Amino acid sequence: MEKPLVSVVMPVYNGEKYIQRAVDSVFEQKVSLELIVIDDCSVDGTEKVMAEYKSRGEVRYFRNKTNIGVSGSRNRGVREAKGIYVAFLDADDWWEKYKLKKQLILLEKTGSVICSTGRELMHPDGTSAGKYIPVKQRITYRELLKHNSINCSSVLVRRDVISRFPMEHDDSHEDYITWLKILREYQCAVGINEPLLKYRLSEGGKSRNKWKSAIMTYRVYRYMGFNILKSTVLFISYAIHGLWKYR
Repeated sequence: MEKPLVSVVMPVYNGEKYIQRAVDSVFEQKVSLELIVIDDCSVDGTEKVMAEYKSRGEVRYFRNKTNIGVSGSRNRGVREAKGIYVAFLDADDWWEKYKLKKQLILLEKTGSVICSTGRELMHPDGTSAGKYIPVKQRITYRELLKHNSINCSSVLVRRDVISRFPMEHDDSHEDYITWLKILREYQCAVGINEPLLKYRLSEGGKSRNKWKSAIMTYRVYRYMGFNILKSTVLFISYAIHGLWKYR
């Protein structure tokens, strides 16, 4: 296939139940793209589901030799990417039609390097939880320090930028660290305040255990190089915003 405009990176571990919906939503975007699926040693039928797409030249399926975690899998996907932009989509989430097209238009218009969207929370069975998480049209580094308003599955980012800021520290919110590093250099991100991402709530997700998520958030600030006092102040602000967001 010709060089794609967007490389969609989809890490998956035991995603047999949900991945088909995620993949099908990628093909509804109507932009030049490739889909890079990084299977992190699934032991269910994920590989069998993906075999149904083997005739599509824009699908590239990789299976890790050992389990390397979500950060390592996303980073591998970025290294394999050929597009000018990279979009991330977890295998249990899905997109609305034309999500990528809308983001590409906004990035070209603003000259920004990274764009996120709003998201609708979904129950595990795919029905709406009746909750929408908005996003600002402009997200500054200072604002992002107070709370992470950029959801990974909503992100479209320039490949040359994300390649310089690989995800790391799976014991924290690894994507949050990456967005902070990008905005520390590029000042701000842009957002589309529409529910273009359908975000499936999972009982096993890192953010579902609020105490565990709190500890990981504090680690984010420490990994960013902030001292204990500043990390504590930022964490308190983060907690207040979190209570407001999920009220």
